[in-house]
Amino acid sequence: MDFNAVNWLAVAACVLASMVIGGVWFGPKTFFPMWWKAIGKGDPSTSAGQDMSGSLGMGLVWGGVIFASFVQAVFMALMVNALGSLSGGVTLGSGALTGFLLWLGLVGPSSLTNKLFADRLKAWVLEQGNHLITLVVMGAIIGAWPK
Repeated sequence: MDFNAVNWLAVAACVLASMVIGGVWFGPKTFFPMWWKAIGKGDPSTSAGQDMSGSLGMGLVWGGVIFASFVQAVFMALMVNALGSLSGGVTLGSGALTGFLLWLGLVGPSSLTNKLFADRLKAWVLEQGNHLITLVVMGAIIGAWPK
């Protein structure tokens, strides 16, 4: 792994893109209400279903989300660079394809196992749409913005 080949500005753009995609995907007017019900939290339009604080606190949640997005973007950069060097170069297309393949081979199936045992298939579909788009966009950013 060559961390010197990582374009850190592109990684920062990927983290920002991840936050925007997630914010739109799980917005109150998009998929959040369906997802909230699918994970068994109730109807978010009622007062009983609006408690989103959890036991961690929102600061820790958002810190974890940003950290996870950063790690994901760094390793996306490593994979796009590695696979691009095998296939003739790093491009927007090869980056997007890398994001798709990582989702298809690793992210989607590993989380599907968890959701099947939890009987939360609808939640998996909603979550994986976000992950798929995020990984493809991250790969495209890295591919289009090589170091």
